[in-house]
Amino acid sequence: MNTSFKSLINALGPGILLAGAAVGVSHLVQATRAGADYGFSLWWLLLLAIITKYPFLEIGPRYAASRKQSLIAGYKGMGYSYFVTYLLLTILTMFAIQAAVTIVTAGLAEYVFGFGWSPFVWSLLILSLCACILLIGNYPALDFTMKFIISLLVFLTVVAVVLALGAFEPTNTKSPASYWNAAGVAFIIAFMGWMPIPLDASVWHSIWTGERARQKNTQPDRRLARVDFDLGYAAAGLIGIMFFLLGALVMYGSGLRFPVESVAFSAQIVDMYASTVGSWSAAIIATAALITMFSTTLAVADAYPRVLMESFRVAKQDQDRHQNPYFGNLRPENIYKFSVVIIPVVSLLILFRFNDGFTVLVDLAASLSFLAAPLLAWFNLRLITTGSEDARLKPSGWYLLFCYACLLLLIVFSLIWLYWRFL
Repeated sequence: MNTSFKSLINALGPGILLAGAAVGVSHLVQATRAGADYGFSLWWLLLLAIITKYPFLEIGPRYAASRKQSLIAGYKGMGYSYFVTYLLLTILTMFAIQAAVTIVTAGLAEYVFGFGWSPFVWSLLILSLCACILLIGNYPALDFTMKFIISLLVFLTVVAVVLALGAFEPTNTKSPASYWNAAGVAFIIAFMGWMPIPLDASVWHSIWTGERARQKNTQPDRRLARVDFDLGYAAAGLIGIMFFLLGALVMYGSGLRFPVESVAFSAQIVDMYASTVGSWSAAIIATAALITMFSTTLAVADAYPRVLMESFRVAKQDQDRHQNPYFGNLRPENIYKFSVVIIPVVSLLILFRFNDGFTVLVDLAASLSFLAAPLLAWFNLRLITTGSEDARLKPSGWYLLFCYACLLLLIVFSLIWLYWRFL
């Protein structure tokens, strides 16, 4: 019993880190906006996003624990076309995603500290701090802090929702705005893109699972990795539902609208809590939200360099086997260090362009993630259903049908967006 419990504790980590990366823009911004703008009418899309992404995100720990390697290595094993396509998708989306999570953090930072700095200046400071933390290697301490603060934010959010439900009076007879138009469909795709987390995170999770096993000097266990993932994913989905309910209960029909400037948006979020929980909670909520968003920014700032490092390592191993020294003495660790610096630099250039309309940037980044989702889902599903002799990898029976049904839904929603966008 003690041995099993110890093994479970050693396995826990990547799933919680996944939840930490998830509880950010998708929850604070997108889920709250969905409830505030459309009331309860988007509840089915929220649940659909959580359900349809589950099987493809779950493949990350399933594959890493069974094959003892990352999904990137798996893509390379299927052929260079899969590997290169994934790498291109990552490069096309990572700068916008990093910029989007950073600008929300910047807005909260200015709200908390009130220094009068612009969102761009705060973004520069935040990304510089993230780079320093990752290069120095003091992430474990912040990881512990992140888990504590996320727990605090979850507790306060649940309290806020319970109080909002208690005070809710369904006197508003206003019909929800239609979302079957160009603007509505665009928001739906942006809403579902990061709810509860983008599919890119399946690759991050597979890398984090391997890192966790190396840190604890153990071999990944598929069953324990699945438990770790389920806990993290359930937490991310539940918190998303809480924020959605908070937006629908407190803001929908009130005449209030979320501003498009990050600092004012942050103030509106905190005021929404304070009006429900009590004015005493404003400082606690603002601080917890800031640290939560900083943790998300840091997790993303770590994830993409790790993806590029792992991609380089996989490519270099292949070249070494063929005795083609294209990469010379360049080490994967150097790719990580370079990426930790260059990704924030490019993200800052994007933020300079979108400095006055952060919701536009958030919607753009989330939409890119959603449009890439069907392709990533297909890669993951193909990886575990073809060419593998490991029976534990392959879904069977109803679960395999469920996977294909989820893939079909992701494709359908992408086609709907393309129809409204271009036709």
